[in-house]
Amino acid sequence: MEDDAARGFDTVDDLTDALAGQGYLVQPDLAVVLHLATLLGRPLLLEGPAGVGKTELAKALAAASGRDLIRLQCYEGLDDSRALYEWDYARQLLHVQMLRDRISDELASHETLSAASAALARTDVGVYTEEFLVPRPLLSAILSPSPTVLLVDEIDRTDEAIEAMMLEVLAERQVTVPELGTFTARSEPWVILTSNDTRELSPALKRRCLHFQVEYPSAEREQQIVAVRAPDVPADLVADVVDLARRLRELPLRKSPSIAEVIDAARASALLRPSGVDVGADGALMSLLVKFGTDLDVARRGLDRQASTPARADGSSTASAFGAARSRVGVGARR
Repeated sequence: MEDDAARGFDTVDDLTDALAGQGYLVQPDLAVVLHLATLLGRPLLLEGPAGVGKTELAKALAAASGRDLIRLQCYEGLDDSRALYEWDYARQLLHVQMLRDRISDELASHETLSAASAALARTDVGVYTEEFLVPRPLLSAILSPSPTVLLVDEIDRTDEAIEAMMLEVLAERQVTVPELGTFTARSEPWVILTSNDTRELSPALKRRCLHFQVEYPSAEREQQIVAVRAPDVPADLVADVVDLARRLRELPLRKSPSIAEVIDAARASALLRPSGVDVGADGALMSLLVKFGTDLDVARRGLDRQASTPARADGSSTASAFGAARSRVGVGARR
């Protein structure tokens, strides 16, 4: 029997609390949309830059609800056999070889090759049965007898042909295998799709989904997230790392720092702080937040410009904030 969580959450607050229990602090408006998706049985499409927690939300939802997570990682060149199903050709061939003698005896009575060929075509040798079917993630979610969360990750990395193939699963919770017929969901999955906005998704796919645009959290919320995931890191270090990450995100980088990378950077700062190692803008910390050589040059120039910005009327400035971060750490240009 399914437990209560696997069937769903009674309120948005219940869902929010359950996700928090898995270390995921969901923003209130996203919690509402996610709750609606589970109640309505509609796929939820999460769009936004890489590293804002879209994939982690699906993982946390599966853990919080007691459902199995089935993940389809999309990539350029993904085809039906990797997303839906494929046939176990080796086993099919072995099966036919085992029946070879019997088939030969039955065909021996036919006088011509064409007659034998026609008889073979009419003979069901049982190679296209569920026994030889190899489910891939989409069909696995449909066939699963237990509740699942189906994560279709980075769907924007595939083409529209794959999107079209997915529509039957998204809209009708079923998969059609021409040789066997249609399989309907044995336990309706919750479906979450993620996109990093590298291309526009088709209207047909969007029409079948609830939609939410996920952005980087506010500084206060990001500090709360880091504090939950890295509870041993002092609050001042968390604030400094988040401050640096947000300044880096304002620069034209190929890849902005993700929340997961900010968490790693905060942990690194706490570990290196006692030794006095430079973990700031010119030190080890940047290797955790900036992942391309060209981005590193852009980041250093941008941070230098920010550091030279005059103070505003309220007494704050990029330079003063960044300098405060350095002084709190005591080991160089901190976040």
